[in-house]
Parts: sequence; structure tokens; C-alpha cells
Amino acid sequence: MQHVTLNNGVQMPILGFGVYQIPPEQTEQAVTEALAAGYRLLDTAAAYQNEAAVGRALRNSGIPREELFLTTKLWIQDAPAQEHTRRAFEASLNKLGVEYLDLYLMHQPYGDVYGQWRAMEDLHREGRIKAIGVANFHPDRLVDLIINNEVAPAVNQIETHPFFQRTADQEVMRGRGVQIQSWGGFAEGRNDLFTNPLLSGIGEKHGKSVAQVALRWLIQRGIVAIPKSVRAERMAENIDVFDFALTDDQMAAIATLDTGTSLFFDHRDPEIADWLGKRRLDD
Repeated sequence: MQHVTLNNGVQMPILGFGVYQIPPEQTEQAVTEALAAGYRLLDTAAAYQNEAAVGRALRNSGIPREELFLTTKLWIQDAPAQEHTRRAFEASLNKLGVEYLDLYLMHQPYGDVYGQWRAMEDLHREGRIKAIGVANFHPDRLVDLIINNEVAPAVNQIETHPFFQRTADQEVMRGRGVQIQSWGGFAEGRNDLFTNPLLSGIGEKHGKSVAQVALRWLIQRGIVAIPKSVRAERMAENIDVFDFALTDDQMAAIATLDTGTSLFFDHRDPEIADWLGKRRLDD
């Protein structure tokens, strides 16, 4: 497994396993099979409502905690945000059954972002989180957060796939020492990604699937990926991407697929801001 070095020296696997949209009743088995396949980076969130299932799989795996890289995410907190953030962190830790997190991300760029971030900074200083970061932050909001706080985000997890490549965003992050991480690396199959002629043709030349080509493309750009699957054979396929490399010409060809537009939703859309910003978790 390859690793990236975060801006505070923490080592993070470049490929992990995500559990977004895996129902809680299927999550424990999925994580168990992912760990058996060799994944050590696991990505969940309070909003996914499957942290407890992830925790059970971790405890039953027998894998030492220090060999795992565990990420979860903070949902939007009501005021006072610093107090509520700490409470949300404790709830996630209890569900996961661990004493610390490797990475804690602010899930959305809404609400009292600064109050939430400063609570995360406090938890980081206390040694309860090895690294803190954000998700879904556009470059302007990311830079604003950096210049107005003591700790810069180690990671920004954003929608990144062949149809929305985020190259300009990545350059801003690189300049500020922030690691880009992809969510939706397969675009959830939209735009017929899995049958795309260009990606299929590249895959045939390497004896690899379209999914493997998409992941290899992310890895060669230095982007951390967290593919999701509930099928053990797909998990094994997705992690089998370190024995080939895309050529410069193939990377350039994939670059032509970029539409520059989200296939899901725009965090700068007022309706999206209203919808996400008002959502609260049951617990």
C-alpha cells in the first residue's frame, strides 16, 4: 500500500474503503470483508449512521488499532458549536469503540464553521485526533479557514472523478499543504462511467477493469480514494491497482473527460445550502 504524508507528518494510506450508503445491517460484514482484502483506511461519518457497525467489525477483526487509519465526520452542529462539536465527537468515538481517531473531518461547509473547527483544534491538541480536515470545501472557503485559524486542514475530501477532475482545486490545496481526497471516485456509475469507451480501452491494454483504471488515475494524481462495495470480489479488485501504471498519454486522454461540473450537487447552490444546512441528525 502506498501512503501520503499529511501536513503534520501523519501517514495516510492512499487507498481505503468507504461505507457511504451501505445500510447499517450490511456494514459490519462489508467492513469485515474489506479488512480481509487488505484495506486499512476506513471512512465513515456520523451522517451515514453506520459507525457502530464499523466499530463492531474493527473489534472483531483482531487487527491492532495502530495498524488502522480510521476516519469519521462531524455533521453540522447547533450553537454553541464548540460545545456541541465535542459532544458529537464523543458520540462517534463511543459508537466506533475507539479511544482516538486518525482523521476527523468537518462534513459540510455550513453552520458555525469556525466554532466547529476550533473545537476540532482543541481535540487535536489533546491528542484525541491525529489529524483534522474538512470535506466539500471550495478553494475560497478553504483558504479563508486556513488564514483565520491556527491549524490548517490536513485533508479536504471532495467529489473527484473522471468527469469532475478538480485540477484547479487540487493546485490550491497543494499550495496550502492540504491533501485532496476523493469521494464519488466512480461517479456512482453516472455518465455510463463503467462502459465509457476511453476508460474501457485503457483497461483492456492493461488487463484491468474501468474501476481499476479510475482508481489508478486518482492514485497517480496523488489523490486519496475510498471506493465502496458490498461485494468481496469487487473489494479485492479495487485494491489490486498497484501493479500497473497509466502512461502520460493515457492520463492526458482521461483529462479530456472532465466536464468541470458536479454530477451530484453544488455546495454553492442556495437550495443545497438550505437543504443541508437545516438537516440535523437524530442523535
